[in-house]
Order: sequence, then structure tokens, then C-alpha cells
Amino acid sequence: MTYQEEFITFMVRSGVLTFGDFTTKSGRKTPYFINTGNYKTGAQAARLGDYYAACLQEHLSDRVTALFGPAYKGIPLAVSAAASLYRNYGRDIPYCFNRKEAKDHGEGGSMVGYQPKDGDVIAIVEDVVTAGTAVRESITLFHQVANVSISSLFVSVDRMERGSGTCSTLDELRDEYGIAVHPIVTIQDILAFLYRRPIDGTVHIDDSMKAQIEAYLNRYGTGY
Repeated sequence: MTYQEEFITFMVRSGVLTFGDFTTKSGRKTPYFINTGNYKTGAQAARLGDYYAACLQEHLSDRVTALFGPAYKGIPLAVSAAASLYRNYGRDIPYCFNRKEAKDHGEGGSMVGYQPKDGDVIAIVEDVVTAGTAVRESITLFHQVANVSISSLFVSVDRMERGSGTCSTLDELRDEYGIAVHPIVTIQDILAFLYRRPIDGTVHIDDSMKAQIEAYLNRYGTGY
């Protein structure tokens, strides 16, 4: 089993990837939902870091000088990914994350952990990008901190949905900022792996659910 297939199984068992009738923030009715807020144990955090680290090891450029986790959900992702990247692959890459409000006492500043400097190359570690707001805010933030280059974005799942235009949000980020985007898995990967495949005795994507997901992607998806 590939690490991508293991990750899909892990999301299902963690209650993060679920199927049914949901409404996204954009108002779209969706037959599946990814709630990364359901990760809540040390064991889950460790394994999640391992999956991100596997994706980072596969795609992360040697030019990258730090990992950045946007507050708040990106913070534990960047920390666990950096720890796993060192533990599993011997790559010791600093990490940092932002405060929601700049600290005006003590050491001050808006960044915690590694302090970016001019010339640094940064990789962003996020969960699931919907509108890309957190990523755009991160780029704006870095322009106020140092003259850095945002080279890549690592996410857990690419929903492969249109953003504000005709292409996906991730494609918009690629086109607007020249960022290389690397998901651990895509919705196509999930559909292919879980279709008629039981996880702990339960089939989550049967013929009916497959048809619902395909109909959703035909309506809102891109590149499907």
C-alpha cells in the first residue's frame, strides 16, 4: 500500500474524511467532507506528520530554507511535518508560524520559531485549501517580514474544485504566484481507492456515493 493509500485509510479511521450530505462555506452541497479539526490525539499528530513528511521528501526542493504553518490549523501541521521530516529522512528544516496579532512586548514581531530573512525560500504547509485566503494572507505577511520567495504549498487533499474563476483554487495560486502545489492526495485518488473497498468492514464509496461524487465534480470540479 502506498503512503497515499495509507493516508486515505487514516483519514477515514480518524473521522476526518466522511461521506453524506454536507454544505461547504461557499454554500455548495457536497457528498463528502474533510474536517481536519477531528485530529485530536498525539498518535494522530505523529502519523499525520509522517504523511506530510513523505510528500515533502518526494517534492521539497533543497532550496527551501523553512516550513511555514499559517495560524491556526497550519501550526501543528508544520511542526509535526518538520519533526517527521527529520526523524524519517534526516532533513532538519526550520519551521515558523504567524501570530494572529503582532506581539508588542518581549521579543515582539509577528512570527514564531524561525525568523525569515531576505533571500529565504519558504514552503507553506496547510490542511485543505478552499478559497486560498490563508495562503494569500501568508504571502502578504511575508512581504512585511522579509524579502522571501514562496516556492511551494503542501496540502492534505486537493478537492479539485473551481475557485473564483474557471480553474481550481490551487491552480489560481499556481498561476498568480508561481507556487508549486503538492497535495498528499486528490479527490480522484480517494474515489479510486475507496470505491467498493471496505475499511474496517464498511464500504464508504459504493455505486450510489460514487455517482454523487462524480456528479458533484462534473458540476464544480476542474480537470476531472
